[in-house]
Amino acid sequence: MGRIVAQALTAEAFAPFGDVLEAQGAPDRLINQGLCGRFHDRARLDFGRDGRAGISIFRAEPRALPLSLEMLERHPEGSQAFIPMQAKPFLVVVAPDEGGAPGAPRAFLTAPGQGVNYLRGIWHGVLTPLSAPALFAVIDRIGPGANLQEHWLESPVMIMAE
Repeated sequence: MGRIVAQALTAEAFAPFGDVLEAQGAPDRLINQGLCGRFHDRARLDFGRDGRAGISIFRAEPRALPLSLEMLERHPEGSQAFIPMQAKPFLVVVAPDEGGAPGAPRAFLTAPGQGVNYLRGIWHGVLTPLSAPALFAVIDRIGPGANLQEHWLESPVMIMAE
């Protein structure tokens, strides 16, 4: 019977077969007011014409409650999923659309191991982990055109723990 020796997984060795998803080195860009590093578009997914799904790795700075909510965002061209890579809770903030602006926000704490998928066009808060390490796999639309709208609140909203 033949044998093979398992090797350490590296991007170079695995490239003919797929993509290794990891957060190594410096992030491609900083987002969320410089508090979250985005390891952008880490998988070669192919979904056709005007846009495609992409998997990115986000490494975010943890925050604490109470938290001052100052801005909500939405993505008009696609949904956005956040999948934690550790079994740690994080804060989720959403708001209904009221005439092109966010309505009254609602906040939720996930249980360890839960992720969320924001539907297309839903107002939501920025990625808000509550402990370190804070790595997330993010699946969202990659493609041409504007897919981010930000709305800064006239008055911040304080989010408290139960």
